[in-house]
Amino acid sequence: MLSVVNAESSTPNGSLIDEIVREGARRMLAAALEAEVDSCIAELAEEPDALGRRQVVRNCFHQPRKVTTAAGPVEVKAPCVNDKRVDAASGERQRFSSAILPPWCRKSPKVSEVLPLLYLHGLSTGDFVPALEQFPGSSAGLSPATVTRLTAQWQADHTALQDRDLPGTDYVYVWADGVHLRIRLEEAKAAVLVLMGVRADGTKELIAMTDGYRESSEAWAGLLRDCVRRGMHAPVPAVGDGALGFWNALNKVFPTTRHQRCRVHRTANCLDALPKPAQPAAKRAIQDIYNAEDKEHAAQAVAAFAKQYGAKYPKVVKRIADDEDELPAFFDYPAEHWIHLRTTHPIESAFATVRPRTKVTKSAGSRAAALAMVFKLIESAQARRRAVNAPHLVALVRAGARFERGHLVERPEEMAA
Repeated sequence: MLSVVNAESSTPNGSLIDEIVREGARRMLAAALEAEVDSCIAELAEEPDALGRRQVVRNCFHQPRKVTTAAGPVEVKAPCVNDKRVDAASGERQRFSSAILPPWCRKSPKVSEVLPLLYLHGLSTGDFVPALEQFPGSSAGLSPATVTRLTAQWQADHTALQDRDLPGTDYVYVWADGVHLRIRLEEAKAAVLVLMGVRADGTKELIAMTDGYRESSEAWAGLLRDCVRRGMHAPVPAVGDGALGFWNALNKVFPTTRHQRCRVHRTANCLDALPKPAQPAAKRAIQDIYNAEDKEHAAQAVAAFAKQYGAKYPKVVKRIADDEDELPAFFDYPAEHWIHLRTTHPIESAFATVRPRTKVTKSAGSRAAALAMVFKLIESAQARRRAVNAPHLVALVRAGARFERGHLVERPEEMAA
């Protein structure tokens, strides 16, 4: 029943609108439970026992209990069911179990999912009560035992990712990056090595993730060889920063894969070698290379950059010249995909959700627990990740179709002919 409203449109249990919502939720849940029980009894009415009596009948109500929902705590009295059925195989008594409100349920699944996500995204266990006390029934938070259980589950999920077979999944584009986080890993200067790819249907997916010392060639080669062992095919291009460890490993494991340097990392490396007054103009000149209409105009932009800065800053020009073949590699693929292939943004954006948690948790326990926490954050971000533009063109890239100025000029069937 609704309570009496005072002058401020509030009740002893909160605002009027909240109480109306909770009362509506309580009545709807009660009606749904009654309908579920009535439906079950009606379905089993034609299955009497040896004496011709019904095996499933109503039997009053259970004791009331509170269930935390998105509308707040709702008091529920679930109908009791007397189930006399016996399992023919085991000989054990069967029990009716509600699919809407299982016997163990004290929180709706959505509320149960929110608390681990809050922990992952930076809220420490001691902060749950003050942070959630305004939401009725939500201030309990996560106990240390619950966090331990969640961490164990996340470790199992991460292990399943690293062990899954890959022959049925074709990754046409691949991004690679090593991210340094302030959490405890196996080595003091270890980084989280991440491979993310684009499937033939255009969707982005985390391929593998592990830790490696200093992003070394051995660490990257170990990760790539493990992917090959599990059935991964060579991607068409791979996008990464200037770390030589990944490129050396890629040449050994996937020698046919083309290299595409991340423009953000390369731009930052060039600007670091310039005095601050020269950086804005140099940044615009480098952007002209990536934003060119096609590969020919990009080559002209490289020449213009060398002419403008070659005399005063030869080391910066050499950094651009050394990557002249790898900086504009994306021009040989569909124009709709250029925005995806120029940077390692898919990995960087995923790790933007990781850093708030790692700032709170300087030490995440063991190496496995640290990697599991990072994996779970990336997995939750993956649910919001959109597919590449023009996903139908990804399969053509895998088939070997040729693109000029971003447009398809040769179809796979024409190549076969």
